[in-house]
Amino acid sequence: MKPTIIRNRQFYTATNHIRSKQLGATLSKDLREKYGKRNARVVKGDTIRVMRGEFKGIDGKVTQISTEKSGVAVEGIKREKLKGGNVDIYIHTSNVMITGLNLDDKWRQSRLEGQKAKVAAEPPKEPPKEPPKETPKEVLKPKEVPTKEKPKEKTKETPKPKEKTSKSSTKKTKQTKAANQAKKETE
Repeated sequence: MKPTIIRNRQFYTATNHIRSKQLGATLSKDLREKYGKRNARVVKGDTIRVMRGEFKGIDGKVTQISTEKSGVAVEGIKREKLKGGNVDIYIHTSNVMITGLNLDDKWRQSRLEGQKAKVAAEPPKEPPKEPPKETPKEVLKPKEVPTKEKPKEKTKETPKPKEKTSKSSTKKTKQTKAANQAKKETE
């Protein structure tokens, strides 16, 4: 398949966030020097100059942006309908140059200036420095010396079968309790 066919298919089948990125235009020489960037995304409110096509040389503000039509509508560029009324003409952003930026959005302004967006919005707050808390260490008795113990080998123990409670088992527990009490008394 021809590369042009593949490229066109990629343009028209692109997802919304990629189509939005395709709406970028070059900056004028003054803006290039000021911001150190060659291009930017066209936003509603920017002032642009049409560089190619039927409306070449016309300056105006962007009134609408269409990702579906891959273009921008500019003030003063309209076409009359046969039945009456005017319709906006969408011009592709590759054919325009941005001469004035709409900097109402602080995030966009910080991105153009080459800063991180969060830094420009708010200066970073430094938390008050606290001295690190010391945890009390275990107090060792003089006779005890910590030693490394060998890990115990794990052995499989078979579970003991549960005994059914009967009269004889309850008698045994009573006898053992009585024997334990007798031992305590003798001691």
